[in-house]
Amino acid sequence: MGRFCVSLTHAGDNPDKATVAFVVANASVASEKETMVFLSTEGVRLATDGYADGIHEEGFQPLRKLMDDYVGNGGRIYVCSPCLKKRGLDEQKLVRGATIVGGAKLVEFLSEGAPCVSY
Repeated sequence: MGRFCVSLTHAGDNPDKATVAFVVANASVASEKETMVFLSTEGVRLATDGYADGIHEEGFQPLRKLMDDYVGNGGRIYVCSPCLKKRGLDEQKLVRGATIVGGAKLVEFLSEGAPCVSY
């Protein structure tokens, strides 16, 4: 099956990178890879329910649809706990499929040989 990681550090501050990250994540899931999107720094904002609703980069599907498709097809969204807390975001208002984790989860996933792209 294989594994694949997408590390995303952007949200509304760079909608192009945020969108492309989920396009690639969807391609990975469609290729039957065990796929993780790891949200850190500003990227954690995407884990907040409603945040991605207004992000629509020209030439792509709306970001919220890309995220919903990704999770609906078995993709996992991991959210950096310290990054979420630093920004004062509500842990109780996360999008479907988002799980709060520490950096150790990313290290574990990558240490088992998963390639990773970063946006």
